[in-house]
Amino acid sequence: MAGPMHGVRVVELGLWVAGPACGGILADWGAEVIKVEPHQGDPFRGLEWLFPGDSNPPFELDNRGKQSVVLDLRSDQGMEVMHMLLEKTDVFITNYRPGGLERLGLDPEALCAQYPKLVYASVTGMSLRGEEANRQAYDIGAFWSRSGLAHALSSNAEAPPIQRGGMGDHMTGLAAAAGVSAALFHREKTGEGQLVETSLMRIGTYMLGWDHNVTAATGEDVAVKGRDEQPNPLINCYKCSDGKWFWMLGLEGERHWPQVVTALDAAEWLEDERFLDIELRMENSSALTALMDSIIAKKSLEEWGLIFDREDVWWAPVQSSLELRNDPQSLAAGCWIKVETSDNSTVEMVATPVDFSISDLAVRDLAPFLGQHTEVVLHGLGIDWDRIEELKELGIIP
Repeated sequence: MAGPMHGVRVVELGLWVAGPACGGILADWGAEVIKVEPHQGDPFRGLEWLFPGDSNPPFELDNRGKQSVVLDLRSDQGMEVMHMLLEKTDVFITNYRPGGLERLGLDPEALCAQYPKLVYASVTGMSLRGEEANRQAYDIGAFWSRSGLAHALSSNAEAPPIQRGGMGDHMTGLAAAAGVSAALFHREKTGEGQLVETSLMRIGTYMLGWDHNVTAATGEDVAVKGRDEQPNPLINCYKCSDGKWFWMLGLEGERHWPQVVTALDAAEWLEDERFLDIELRMENSSALTALMDSIIAKKSLEEWGLIFDREDVWWAPVQSSLELRNDPQSLAAGCWIKVETSDNSTVEMVATPVDFSISDLAVRDLAPFLGQHTEVVLHGLGIDWDRIEELKELGIIP
């Protein structure tokens, strides 16, 4: 079994995306991840109605390579099995709300005291602390909306931009996986487990850290500006004659200015008093952006790409999902991975975003069916088949 987490056992009590994303990354890295679900399953499974052929590609991404065990944790017998799992577990991941975990006796204080070598990974919306720790959130609430991202990206438009699903969840899951790795490293040296905590609000705040650090330092809000108000028009988006957009990447405004002027065949700008240096171009950014718009609108993206590459103008196309999939560089960068299925075919999926030079990764399987591994995992805990049948009859397992 491949991966740097080979030999690490993870129990995941998660739903929807942020917690399972952490478990999915660790599974890709070679950990044995046991996904504990209620009888009705992770509600994320229910989104298959959105996709053709009863498939659920988003669920597959965050749950491939795991084992699914169904337990009724509201029962004493189900909780007994859960603790048998935890006794043999290195990492416990959960994104259940703190109040629910406390009612189950699976909160950090209880489990870290009972299992001192356990790494407990808490993934929440709002944090384990504060009056709103149990507030419903999702990533669109705690990450996108409340952390300032939607406001910062609104560009003074009437309505805030719409977020795509799982963006904050995936960043939070990645942060949790990093925290788990650090905690396991600490345990390797000291023998001590510990609580690792991250939240969607915390990740959103960090992702917009440039803005928030300015606010923290000055006590003032950061002004949101439209594309015609950017301080440096050389790092902005532009629309071509074929309706396609690109982003110019001239972050170092003075350095890139001569190349842009040459590429746009606008030598007169070098003598224009409005544009003589970067400060003046900032003062007159609306006028310069309008001039650049008028020129760029005369050629297609393909034409501009050839010109920009020839003149060493830094740029990037604004791509759709399908365009990214067909981008040769996305293939070279390892953005996609082929996962073998039970019928010996393969399905292409998005790869998790870290590679290792020695510990080769290999996704073991697609996401499990609900309860697919319940009996096998329980038997591996030492529960005999007669007891497994009893648990079935009691409705503790399916």
